Amino acid sequence: LMTRGHASPAVADSNVYLSEAILDICRGLAVFFLILFLCMHVLNSRCVYGNVLCEEPSMNTFKLCAQPPNTILVLLVLGLSFATRFYKLAEPPHICWDETHFGKMGSYYINRTFFFDVHPPLGKILIGLAGYMTGYDGTFPFVKPGDKYGHHNYWGMRGFCAALGSSLPVFAYFIVLELSHSNSAALIAAALLIFDTGSITISQYILLDPILMFFIMGAVLSMVKFNQQKPFCASWWLWLLLTGVNLSGAIGVKFVGLFVILLVGLNTAGDLWALLGDLQLSLVDVAKHLLARVTGLILLPLLLYVTVFAVHFAVLNKSGPGDGFFSSAFQSRLIGNNLHNASMPKYLAYGSTITVKNLRIAGGYLHSHWHLYPEGVGAKQQQVTAYLHKDYNNLTTRNLHSHLQEAPMTRKHFQVTGYGINGSGDSNDLWRLEVCGGRRGDPVKVLRSKVRLLHVATGCVLYSSGKTLPKGWEQVEVTCSPYLKETPNSQWNIEDHINPKLPNISLSVLKPHFLEILLESHIVMIRGNSGLKPKDSEINSRPWHWPINYQGLRFSGVNETEYRVYLLGNPVTWWLNLACLGLYAVMVAVASIHCWVLMRGGGQLVLGWLLHYAPFYTMGRILYYHHYFPAMLFSSMLTGLTLDTLLHSADLFLSPPRADWLLRLGQVALLFSVLYSFYIFHPLSYGMRGPLAHEPGSAMAGLKWMDSWEF
Repeated sequence: LMTRGHASPAVADSNVYLSEAILDICRGLAVFFLILFLCMHVLNSRCVYGNVLCEEPSMNTFKLCAQPPNTILVLLVLGLSFATRFYKLAEPPHICWDETHFGKMGSYYINRTFFFDVHPPLGKILIGLAGYMTGYDGTFPFVKPGDKYGHHNYWGMRGFCAALGSSLPVFAYFIVLELSHSNSAALIAAALLIFDTGSITISQYILLDPILMFFIMGAVLSMVKFNQQKPFCASWWLWLLLTGVNLSGAIGVKFVGLFVILLVGLNTAGDLWALLGDLQLSLVDVAKHLLARVTGLILLPLLLYVTVFAVHFAVLNKSGPGDGFFSSAFQSRLIGNNLHNASMPKYLAYGSTITVKNLRIAGGYLHSHWHLYPEGVGAKQQQVTAYLHKDYNNLTTRNLHSHLQEAPMTRKHFQVTGYGINGSGDSNDLWRLEVCGGRRGDPVKVLRSKVRLLHVATGCVLYSSGKTLPKGWEQVEVTCSPYLKETPNSQWNIEDHINPKLPNISLSVLKPHFLEILLESHIVMIRGNSGLKPKDSEINSRPWHWPINYQGLRFSGVNETEYRVYLLGNPVTWWLNLACLGLYAVMVAVASIHCWVLMRGGGQLVLGWLLHYAPFYTMGRILYYHHYFPAMLFSSMLTGLTLDTLLHSADLFLSPPRADWLLRLGQVALLFSVLYSFYIFHPLSYGMRGPLAHEPGSAMAGLKWMDSWEF
């Protein structure tokens, strides 16, 4: 127990060593009695685990009779789920992996500071709320992984995520029970998740994943419960509305919540198709069903989703690091931004001094400075760039100039320079201002008008490529593009406007309304997601890696002196899940339509797995191992249903006493293998110190079953 349980360093104090030894013995006894209890419960509870076949004469098929939830099993699943997720929750007491992002965003909500993220805001709102409710004051900077939390209260945010993660095995139990009508199938599915090291690790830190998976599983449970209710009774409406609430929660945390919306949508379409074919229902009845589902599964989630953004905008009302990702009009809403409650002339005029902002994400301000382009880069004239910060050099008196010299970095684009001064120059300084979506001669309105600058001599358009110049003080290349298609890279707006000859107006009259900022936020998030490309030195996880547990993620620590946490699924569980996907296909092919549980219940779980896994093969953005965990939930539930069906099929080949003993032996062997694999791999979740797995004296020696594992 001492060597396998954890790899703590030698402790000089004998009293501390003795207390550690006693704790290890207690843990070992607890595991032993847990295994003994489960085995006894399996062997002595025929009435709980036994499946009764009920004939449906109309279909000439068989299905399993419903079994009520077993109270002892529910409490056991609940207790073990919370125990495994809350054990060592406060360790390590430093930032782990993406806590540096989502913990910081929780702080922004507490401080009401505006920021930008590629995901919708619900998950971060809940993290911030959890921190606020548990006494966190929002002052920890969350700079980088490994930074110590010190006196700051971080356990509340971790505890919130752990609590939601603890609900997943409980949800799995009830979902599989509804789909299979078998307590044993439900217990297997729950056990696979309870003792999965990956599911434990991803639930113990300040991350969006446990929040997302909570809403996904909540939506699936609500859907399957809804399907079992009598139409239009109180419980039918309750589960319908809960399905809608959870759908809005899933997509309100991450856009991949769309996958569970598709799952519920396909299930709903199938139900409506069946209702339409029911000759006992009138068209009015079918219309009532349709209207109820539109209300509960479309209108309610949409209302809640929009409400989340309304809360997001209301709370984050102070200028912050996210300002530059949004338009000038959007920024004018934020307290502390230089555009908030500012005054300036409404329309652009000749002689005005202005700043010009590009409309791509973090496109920056049109900028120039006294430095010239280096030798070999076009004409040796003054540089024109895009700069992400407000700066005096965003105002300039040089003429904006372009010519047929090649741009510094973007092929087939032309160089843009600063040339001449105060109107003196040449014909290459002439540009035509075009209002996007407007007509020739339309005035240019500050903040709101989108404009393009077309070069008269060459016909190209002023363009921000987004590429950082190699010696440009972190500034971005500006070119003149011969490709005239309207894109955010070639669109600009006027932000600052100074002209003493014109009357000023308050910019408050130009503030965008709620629907405008809602639409802009989604455009920015979608562009931000599409821009998440792997860097040259960054390893991009592949979707085919995930089901085989090919490679995990370092959450904390690298070398033997550091506290190491490694995100990796329990190999026995994950490889069993993979095998059961193939086994399910074989069993369906053999059983055909005669197994209601496999066809109906298993089919929904396979569809859920496919919808949460297959789309990643089409994504161009950078991918990570943790993206597979929602699909893994469906795979684990399918494993429970498939293996339980297989074990209960033993009576087709063996006499009842032998079939019964084979069933019990198989259940005990399965639970024991999951428990034992958790026992030997649990240091991955709860922390390791000392030598790495491939080094002599490591507590994880012999457990690096794949060379790609990095613990």
